[in-house]
Amino acid sequence: MGDKGSQRVGKAFMTLIEVLVSPTYDEDNASLDERRDDAKALATSIIDSYPKQSVVPDIHHVSDVIRQKLLRARNGDSEKAIRVSNLLSRLIEQPVLSQKPAILLFLNDLAQDSADDADASRSDDSQHDRPPSYRNKNRTLDSANQGRAFVDAFSPNGLPPLPTQEDRAQQRKVVVGDGYRRHRSQNESTVGTTESNQAAGADAAQSTGPTESSLLHDLPFTLQGLSSKHLSFSSRTTLDLPTMLPLPMISLLHTLAEPSLLYRSLTDFVDSRDDGLVGQSLRSAIGMELRSYLGLIATLEGEIRRAIASADPKDPRRGIGKAGVTLKRCVVWTREATMGLRLLSLIAEEAKSKKGGQLITMIHSFSSSHGDPFVAAFAERMLTQVTRPFYDMLRQWIYDGELSDPYHEFFVHEQAPPQDGSSSVDPRRAPATSVWEDKYKLDGKMIPSIITTEFARKVFLIGKSLNFIRYGCGDSAWVEAYCKDASRELHYGDTATLEISIDKAYKTTMARLIDLMENKFQLFEHLRALRKYLLLGQGDFIALLMESLSSNLDRPAGSQYRHTLTAQLEHAIRGSKAQYDSPEVLRRLDARLLDLSHGDIGWDVFTLEYKVDAPVDVVITAWASKQYLAVFNFLWRIKRVEFALGSTWRRCMTGARGVLATVDGESSRDWKHARCCMAEMIHFVNQLQYYILFEVIEASWDQLQAAITKPGATLDDLIEAHTKYLKSITHKGLLGSARSSLTGSPAPHPEDDARL
Repeated sequence: MGDKGSQRVGKAFMTLIEVLVSPTYDEDNASLDERRDDAKALATSIIDSYPKQSVVPDIHHVSDVIRQKLLRARNGDSEKAIRVSNLLSRLIEQPVLSQKPAILLFLNDLAQDSADDADASRSDDSQHDRPPSYRNKNRTLDSANQGRAFVDAFSPNGLPPLPTQEDRAQQRKVVVGDGYRRHRSQNESTVGTTESNQAAGADAAQSTGPTESSLLHDLPFTLQGLSSKHLSFSSRTTLDLPTMLPLPMISLLHTLAEPSLLYRSLTDFVDSRDDGLVGQSLRSAIGMELRSYLGLIATLEGEIRRAIASADPKDPRRGIGKAGVTLKRCVVWTREATMGLRLLSLIAEEAKSKKGGQLITMIHSFSSSHGDPFVAAFAERMLTQVTRPFYDMLRQWIYDGELSDPYHEFFVHEQAPPQDGSSSVDPRRAPATSVWEDKYKLDGKMIPSIITTEFARKVFLIGKSLNFIRYGCGDSAWVEAYCKDASRELHYGDTATLEISIDKAYKTTMARLIDLMENKFQLFEHLRALRKYLLLGQGDFIALLMESLSSNLDRPAGSQYRHTLTAQLEHAIRGSKAQYDSPEVLRRLDARLLDLSHGDIGWDVFTLEYKVDAPVDVVITAWASKQYLAVFNFLWRIKRVEFALGSTWRRCMTGARGVLATVDGESSRDWKHARCCMAEMIHFVNQLQYYILFEVIEASWDQLQAAITKPGATLDDLIEAHTKYLKSITHKGLLGSARSSLTGSPAPHPEDDARL
């Protein structure tokens, strides 16, 4: 067992030497082995020169000695003695430790050395297990080497040239050999030299500027952006440091000046005014972070005051360091706070040119794309505070249909009506679209990166639908009841709950709006009526109307009267299946005259009109009504040609059986040719009607039916499907121009457009 322990100690000893004596630049293995052998010999001699401790095998005797010593040191303090007795009892009961008396003697020696050498530095404590002669010598050599290196570094001629391999080998031999031969014979002279150097260094330090204790005393004020005795602010962005300070201390003060200046600039930003709820929330969040920073400064100030109070008045410079508070340690304590202040300063600078969703996107970029975990966590904490106004606006929009955005920070904004009365609105989006299409717009630039574009579109449709239900459909009672049942608090970070709430609100709102348009306002019934009456889908009604109006419409347009046309329209309704339609539908059907021109007859100015009102005119807009009227006029002219050809054909057939039956020769051939031409014209008109009514209108109607009855359809889907339906009819029905075929935009017939 002992051999194994010795082998383990020897192996650890060699490993330590290999780590400490590392190879240098372009050094061969032989030179490295020689240096390690010299170091091993030196270390072995040092260990052998240390006086052996006589370990008393009786642990109880050692315990009694420690208790008596403690009672004498504490002047009879029985409480400390009882505590030490308890600890000794617990140590004796430990079965793992085998060298308990040696452990107690080692602890007793440490306590004795600490009491005798209270002024020793921390670096000396690390060499406590070495002989005093070697400690003092080593400290003197280190001081000399450091001083020589410092002088070489700042000499006018620069650093000395890099030594060659032979020079380094010779230097190693001299240094190691001298240390091996003389480390025992220079104790007294080295100790005296070191103490005199320390005293001289202390006097020089006192004459160069304020002490570290004075700077630590002023540091809490500086970190709060306040001027002090030795550290004063000459401007908002400048901190004046004392002159005649060592370079390391100046470097530390430069590091500590950064949070001070950042705190002053952030305080000015927080006190500034911002016209925006999200900007004000950002200032509030930064203010909370600054209060946390002041809490850290208060804790640091307490540590500094305790350290100054416990420092040795004879040597305050070394006493403040032993108390655990130095400028370097203050840099370490404020490092994380400085990183936070840097990030806050960057956010504050970027926030001056952004607002609303743009500001949230900027902060979220630090959380989502920054590689530093500290920055990401800090940005997440900031977003929790900054996004509160945004989520309040979002909650009011998706549950109440009201836009509460006085500073235009939300991605939905309300458009103001034109002040001069002129409107640049697309004519197909009037008049009811002032509530649906033109009142609210989606601003893609203000969509924050915490939500997707598809999510923002859903939110936009939910709020717009609720607003349309409240004001366009007059169903505010349902909106208020829905708000009471579904409204809940929204906040950043709860993405799953937010998505569920949005999806549920989207489905509920869209279903309610489609139900109102279908059942309460009979949108689909109006679309079927337009197809039957304006697109000539009700054949018996159109035939009877044309037959009853034919004699009247042959007269000049100036002799036409609206009450006569209305009476003939009522007659056609009562004489066809149109009489079974809803009275609400028949009430909207009316006959009217277009603008008169010189030489027009009744056929040129007569038209049918189907009137719609809000909120149905969101789908059947004024543009859509013009499209229906253009298609009706085109089909009405085809019907007139068909009616005229039919009348002529009937007269020809009657004549063929009467007077024209006896015609022969040249007249017979002309008569036969005329009948053939008439038959071709009738065939062409019938084929043209079939193409328009069945291949164009009927096919487009089937597509419209499929689109408006699709599950989950929105009002925007209905508007888009109806617009596509009319474009298809006008383009395929030979009413579209060449430009409309390329761009897809409808273009009415020029003649009809002039009349309309």
